[in-house]
Amino acid sequence: MSISTFDTPVEAVIQADPSLVLLDLNLPNMSGFQICRTLKAKGVGPILVLTARNQLRDELHALELGADDFLNKPCHPKRLIARIEKLQQLYATMPALLKWAELTLDERANILYAAQQSVALSENEAIMMKLFINNAPAIVTKEQLFTALWGSSEFVDENILQVNMTRLRKTLEKVGMSQSIKTVRGVGYQLVGGETS
Repeated sequence: MSISTFDTPVEAVIQADPSLVLLDLNLPNMSGFQICRTLKAKGVGPILVLTARNQLRDELHALELGADDFLNKPCHPKRLIARIEKLQQLYATMPALLKWAELTLDERANILYAAQQSVALSENEAIMMKLFINNAPAIVTKEQLFTALWGSSEFVDENILQVNMTRLRKTLEKVGMSQSIKTVRGVGYQLVGGETS
């Protein structure tokens, strides 16, 4: 899938949850370098930079910011596909760790680590924690949660979301983090406590 607006490109990429980010450097509003750095800080990857910029300093800078590969345009389609497949194979064998404050989420195993303890999350709990960590410390709206969990908010009772949130908080109690998700009345939920790390 491609990003059609560049108003909030980082948020759009995170919401799309891609298996690989194909990133240009010359973009409106926010440079590809900034996007690369921010996505990597949020644990998003792999990132393959595909750009018409052919200076060595651009390639080195992109790699320093966390890009996993760099190709110049124009590029033979077979070369691009080979590089994409190689990166996806490489990432498939690596643990995918999302970190925020004292929390670390292993996305592939659905294991949450906190204060030298760990707890296994259900599929829905892992989806919610991924959303919270990727957006922290911003509020995650109910609409974002509905979309991540069930594809849309249509025909989904809000009580179902509350049940899932209660289950997640009970699971977080096992690692002493039951107070880490704050309810923002009428809006959604917020991961809190990061300022203490």
